[in-house]
Amino acid sequence: MISEENGQYLLNVAKEAISTYLEKNRKMLIPEDCPAELMEELGVFVTLNKKHRLRGCIGYPEPVKSLIESTIDVAISAAFNDPRFPELKKEEFDQLEFEVTVLTQPELIEVAHPNQYFDEIIIGEDGLIIQKGYARGLLLPQVAPENGFNVEEFLEHTCMKAGISADSWMDESCDVYKFQGQIFK
Repeated sequence: MISEENGQYLLNVAKEAISTYLEKNRKMLIPEDCPAELMEELGVFVTLNKKHRLRGCIGYPEPVKSLIESTIDVAISAAFNDPRFPELKKEEFDQLEFEVTVLTQPELIEVAHPNQYFDEIIIGEDGLIIQKGYARGLLLPQVAPENGFNVEEFLEHTCMKAGISADSWMDESCDVYKFQGQIFK
């Protein structure tokens, strides 16, 4: 996907985007030295942890803007607009651990029977999106190994994230997508 060097560049941009917003209450501009590779449109998530606990996580699961612009947007959103947490305060900034996950295009997993998901999903490699009607939930690839989930638990937790019953993944009206992520810390 993208080089390690450019992944670290994105990580620094995510930090700078939040710092700029904290200090100047404005969105930072795309840096003039931005590598051309980061102008590609890709999905991306920014995760903020504080003392090894989630403090914010927002992203674009599918490409909507350039990777650099999306990273700036979702970094600010993770810090200030994640509905699970209050807005980030200046005194918290130095305690944050930053993570940027660059995503591949989500791909629908087509199965004849729900048990086939067990052969199609690789824990630690695949992230999931589950959609049923207007309900949609997403869990990044790192969530399953961090929580010790097997494939069934990963499917169930993604359903719960969508706000639907944990066993909805077995319903044929439910679509399951997988994607991969390149993680930079």
